[in-house]
Amino acid sequence: MSPEEELRFLVLGAQREGSRAFTEMLAPMGLTPAQAEVVSCLRAGGPMALNELGRLLVCETGSPSRLVDNLVGRQIVARQENPLDRRRVTLELTPEGARLAGELRRVEDQLHGWIGERLGAETVATLVDHLRRITEGTPSGNAIARRRAEF
Repeated sequence: MSPEEELRFLVLGAQREGSRAFTEMLAPMGLTPAQAEVVSCLRAGGPMALNELGRLLVCETGSPSRLVDNLVGRQIVARQENPLDRRRVTLELTPEGARLAGELRRVEDQLHGWIGERLGAETVATLVDHLRRITEGTPSGNAIARRRAEF
């Protein structure tokens, strides 16, 4: 196995393990990692249009309508129509969404703390630099860069 192939599998394995752990941590809140990303974006960025949200998401490609529809149905996210342009809808957290956002912040802090303890700050910074170079110019890399700039 070449080092590049091993790196590919290690990145994939780390993503799967991180996703598995995050999924388990979110289970008591009834959120999936993709739903948690929507809540996190709305918590950090405040009310925004669906297309703005879509540009920030790494978990979803294209339009996150179904993902948002589910959260609206669960009264975690609310849609506010623009009275001047009914096509323009703003998404925002409901009071229940804001409550979940607080719990989510604690779960994210716990997960990020685990990563930091396992790797150390210097290694995390080095990996972030290398992974930015790999994802630069890709849809995921662009979404992450927008979030870094906006939040």
